Amino acid sequence: MEKIYDMIIVGGGPGGYTAALYAARAGLDVMLIERLSAGGQMNLTGQIDNYPGFPEGVDGFQLSYNMQQQAERFGAKTKYAEVLKLELEGEEKTVVTNEGEYLAKSVVISTGANPRPLGVAREHEMIGRGVGYCAHCDGGFYRGKTVAVVGGGNSAAAEALYLSRIAKEVILIHRRDSLRATQIYHKPLMEAPNIRFAWNSEVAELLGEDLLEGVKLRNLENGGEEVLEVQGLFVSIGRKPATDLVKDQLTLDDAGYIMAGENTKTNLPGVYAVGDVRTKELRQIVTAVADGAMAAHMAEQERH
Repeated sequence: MEKIYDMIIVGGGPGGYTAALYAARAGLDVMLIERLSAGGQMNLTGQIDNYPGFPEGVDGFQLSYNMQQQAERFGAKTKYAEVLKLELEGEEKTVVTNEGEYLAKSVVISTGANPRPLGVAREHEMIGRGVGYCAHCDGGFYRGKTVAVVGGGNSAAAEALYLSRIAKEVILIHRRDSLRATQIYHKPLMEAPNIRFAWNSEVAELLGEDLLEGVKLRNLENGGEEVLEVQGLFVSIGRKPATDLVKDQLTLDDAGYIMAGENTKTNLPGVYAVGDVRTKELRQIVTAVADGAMAAHMAEQERH
């Protein structure tokens, strides 16, 4: 007889490993499948200061490792493989990977969301060398320096305000002549003495060899170019949920996130969505962890 797991979790971020922990402690036979390494985006964060219980902050890699070890202590298994296909309908779900196929009674989707890149040359190779996607994660490295934020929505506004308390100067670069961010952000942004705006502009080029030394801006109205000397560039133009595996089976919202409420249940029985991949107001480690606990709870409840 082919083995059927009680639960398979796709993605090893904080939501995934919390689901694994809670499911394993509840006596479920659970396997988590991760493509690269435990932690997801959290694993790439040098210092995490907003996760409760660590008064001095915690290294993202260490927190990821701790979550994995804790789940495995109670019997959860980790499989390093790439998921190629999911068959989520019916009582038995099939997870197809490059290492083989696995069956499960329930599946937790914990694939996360990735920052949308600018799409300029050398962007990827400059990540960690001046280019970043999370000011709350990496802003501390730019204390007393000049940085830029690209974007005009709530997340970009929040990042600029956060950086204004750390950096010498913050330049907010936006493609339009006004922010899309909600009104509550406008007054503090305008009143911050060290925030200035580059309206109707886009980043055309990253300057510097080993480290970022500046950016070349292109004015979208007149085509003119300007060089800004900045040591850091934070891209905040939205995130892209990793839902390619499920887009034809699960209901997604207009932005591509899986439609699942606080109980993490999707439109298919026995399938749950946790963490950054699901529709929610706040995407943080602490909310992903809450999702993971809920998904395991719901799966356990539906067994009885």
